[in-house]
Amino acid sequence: MAGLITRALGRKVGQTRVTPSTVKIVTIFTIFLLFSNFATNYINLMLNRGEQIRLLNELLVKDLADLHVFANNQFELFAFNPDLDAAITNIEQAAELNHRGNRAMTLGITAEGTLLFQAGQFETKREFDDTDALRTMFDDLANGVEEGVVNFRFENFDYFGLYKYNRNWDVMQVRAEEINEFYRDSRVIFLRIGVAIVFLTLVFVVAGILVLRFILRFVRIITENIMRMQADQQMHMVDLAGAPNDDVTYLGVAFNSLSSTIDKLMTIFKKFVARDVAAKAYREREIRLEGSKRDLTILFTDIKRFTFMTETLGNDIIKLLNLHYDRAIHHIHDLNGDIGSIIGDALLAIFGTVSDSETNKSLSAIRAAYRVHEVAASLREQMHQRREQIITQRGSLTPKEQDVYQAVLLEVGVGIDGGQVFYGNIGSDERMVNTVIGDNVNSASRLEGLTRFYKAPVIVSEYVREDAINDAGDYEFVELDQVQVKGKTIGKRVFWPIPIEQFDDELTRDVDRYKSALQLYYQGSWAEATEHFQACNLVMAQLFVNRIRGRKAPSDWTGVWTMSEK
Repeated sequence: MAGLITRALGRKVGQTRVTPSTVKIVTIFTIFLLFSNFATNYINLMLNRGEQIRLLNELLVKDLADLHVFANNQFELFAFNPDLDAAITNIEQAAELNHRGNRAMTLGITAEGTLLFQAGQFETKREFDDTDALRTMFDDLANGVEEGVVNFRFENFDYFGLYKYNRNWDVMQVRAEEINEFYRDSRVIFLRIGVAIVFLTLVFVVAGILVLRFILRFVRIITENIMRMQADQQMHMVDLAGAPNDDVTYLGVAFNSLSSTIDKLMTIFKKFVARDVAAKAYREREIRLEGSKRDLTILFTDIKRFTFMTETLGNDIIKLLNLHYDRAIHHIHDLNGDIGSIIGDALLAIFGTVSDSETNKSLSAIRAAYRVHEVAASLREQMHQRREQIITQRGSLTPKEQDVYQAVLLEVGVGIDGGQVFYGNIGSDERMVNTVIGDNVNSASRLEGLTRFYKAPVIVSEYVREDAINDAGDYEFVELDQVQVKGKTIGKRVFWPIPIEQFDDELTRDVDRYKSALQLYYQGSWAEATEHFQACNLVMAQLFVNRIRGRKAPSDWTGVWTMSEK
């Protein structure tokens, strides 16, 4: 017995047992082999379960659809023959025909949790006990969702199922399978494969030991000789007769030449170290046509004089747009914005969809708006430099080149609004897009249109101002006007967010004059307001001068100006 332990675990040198390398290598490889096989088997099980769930989902959808049709037919029969018990019995019997597991079930649940019908092997109950699942289904119904996936507990069992609302019976039809029962076969297969893995591993371990002992037989000889040298305190040659021409023999030669024996031995052993096996499990995701109301900020930017640019540049307009959008979208993404759509000269961006973003969504939109302006300004500067190079070389531009130069001088306007909007996927199962829909989306477009009248680079709504003002230390929001844009029935206050870094003494005076003039304008003191607007150098002040000069405020004046064009 002691000899067997020594052969398996190695001899003791002093108080330390020197374990044979063959045992270590086999042990390590056995652990890795078992781990790899069990991990692979487990991953395969999980992937198969995912596929099982998908197939189960398809079967449940079919069962539920068949039951829905049958229940409606029974309702029509019930209308002629008001025998409720017979109708319920027929529904339960039809449902049980599609049951697969012993604990499969079909339920008809009212909003109060009462069971109208129950098909399955359990004793008939009157109430549905899982209040969380009940609330989830009927909360979804209140939000317009009449069908979906539900997990619930019934008679101390966990179920996976689908539900669909039946308007005729005013119940939520649920078709479900018990999870443990559904997974039972896969667990049995997993255990059987596990037993097979252990058995095969043991077989290969035994074979591996025999092969490794043969391959490494001279390692054992060298080790025994070293131990004997230590015990005898004498150096002698290791007998390498019959040794193959390999690294182990070289190790023996190294020992025989008394050179760096330990380092060389460690180097040889390191060649038997295995790398860890990394496995990745991929979970399949289903993208559905759905959406929800969310509080978001919408940025709308549009390129001015686009018709002229298109007529002048022809197909080259695409290159110019791509050059502009490539930089602009990069800045929008850096500020946690998403691109909603790009339609020619117009771009719509959405802020607030990134859940882990700590930056105020409206403030991010304002910063992105000025980045877009910086992109356009940079392109204009590049075009200007190119024009100067041509003039230096040739003296002047041709009329055609002058038109092209004017066309490539990109100017943009940006409008920003926000609030409750619909955000989600629309389209069909074959083609869908992610989009944002709502009155505030249209309002952002209208605010962008106002930049052409007020000559402000960025115009935002009162919502954006209120949302961002607590965090917008880098901007001052200057009220421009109260406007009722075309297509709307009420007026809104609109603002120009001015970067604080742009303020100097002159701009500060002009902004103060504009604010004073605007208050007089709201109060109906148009003559006095005209004088203040004329004293202001802000470009939008001239708009008010032209609007009210020589006129009196209407008797029903509310301060809201109605726009007659977009």
